[in-house]
Amino acid sequence: MRVAIAGAGNVGRSIASELVGNGHQVLLIEREPEAMRPERVEEAEWLLADACELENLRQAHMETCDVAVAATGDDKVNLVVSLLAKTEFAVPRVVARVNRAENEWLFNEDWGVDVSVSKPRLLAALVEEAVSVGDLVRLMSFRQSQANLVEITLPQDAPHVGAIVSEVPLPHDVALVAIIRGRRVIAPSGEDSLEAGDELIFVCNEDAEDATRAVILGKSR
Repeated sequence: MRVAIAGAGNVGRSIASELVGNGHQVLLIEREPEAMRPERVEEAEWLLADACELENLRQAHMETCDVAVAATGDDKVNLVVSLLAKTEFAVPRVVARVNRAENEWLFNEDWGVDVSVSKPRLLAALVEEAVSVGDLVRLMSFRQSQANLVEITLPQDAPHVGAIVSEVPLPHDVALVAIIRGRRVIAPSGEDSLEAGDELIFVCNEDAEDATRAVILGKSR
């Protein structure tokens, strides 16, 4: 997979390092010369250019990318990069960083964004996830599909503690994608059992969140 990342600050370089480590081709685009540090991610391609300029994206061969990531610290830049990547180069998947919570509503398909990652929302979700047992916590939204990644930590008195996954009557459009048990991450099969303290990770439509809460916890909001 070829991935272009606009913004080679700490966030962009961290994403690039992870992707390179997983065997992907990565291009980092940075407009500030002092932020150009190829020695930090030597396996990546580097381009000193303004990713908001159409000609520079042509030079980067953006049309060959499977994913574009707008990872700068400026929301306006991230929106422009996302729109150009989607409309001018038809990049299949565009991921954008949201820096300011009040701008979150802009990061949608109208601006070419498939997935937005909001730092304020993510931090709030992580705080909730750390302290919430017995409630549903939304971790992330997938704008294009209108689906959410949500987490529920099973309390001792949850109705399906001890049941196997296939016995749990999940609502339509809800998928259990992972069970986190201590340090283990379990890709669930129908025969896996649920234990108190398990962190259950679901992908579901927003309309199904309350029904999921009711099934897993025996209560609705």
